[in-house]
Amino acid sequence: MNREEILKCAKICVCGDREQDYGSPENNFELIGELWASYLRKKCIAPDADCCILPTDVAAMMGLFKIARIATGHGKADNWVDLAGYAACGGELEGGGDK
Repeated sequence: MNREEILKCAKICVCGDREQDYGSPENNFELIGELWASYLRKKCIAPDADCCILPTDVAAMMGLFKIARIATGHGKADNWVDLAGYAACGGELEGGGDK
């Protein structure tokens, strides 16, 4: 898969049916951040401690998740596609841009 194909596949993923299936990245990443924060408060901090994981943090950490998969040496092309997709969503969220 060349870089154009990777970006084309990532565009299909982030601009296609996934939004219908899972909701917008803004809403989905916000919910994921809330769930992660709740989990981390219980597991690592104190239940009443402040822990704020923003949607942009979710995009970055999901990117790190894909990088970890790639680092195993058993990465697949879809890991690179997903990494590009998370970067695109995070960049949009950070810049407040429209789809």
